[in-house]
Amino acid sequence: MTDVHKFKLKKEDTVQIIAGKDRGKRGRILKILRSQDRVLVEGLNMVKKTQKRRSQQDRGGIVEIEAPLHISNVMILCKKCGPTRIGYKLSGDAGKKAGEGGKKIRICRKCGEAL
Repeated sequence: MTDVHKFKLKKEDTVQIIAGKDRGKRGRILKILRSQDRVLVEGLNMVKKTQKRRSQQDRGGIVEIEAPLHISNVMILCKKCGPTRIGYKLSGDAGKKAGEGGKKIRICRKCGEAL
């Protein structure tokens, strides 16, 4: 069973790959595969796949598609300080009790900027 807190990344986040053949490259998350702990990053981790011809007009052959990466091999990008970890902060009134109101926002662990 997967842990809910493991998925701090969201679709459309800009991430940097920190391990593997595309290490150092940056891209946008297209899809999150929660059951497998993996993410699809736009234009990265490309693999060749043979595709069968589906119709008369359709061309079969070898196509390049994005393969899923393990979620531990990517880090979110902060606009100020680059790859970073994600923290959480409750926005709203400081005088309220815990659990009352306020919105949970993701912040950069290095500079405190909202992500």
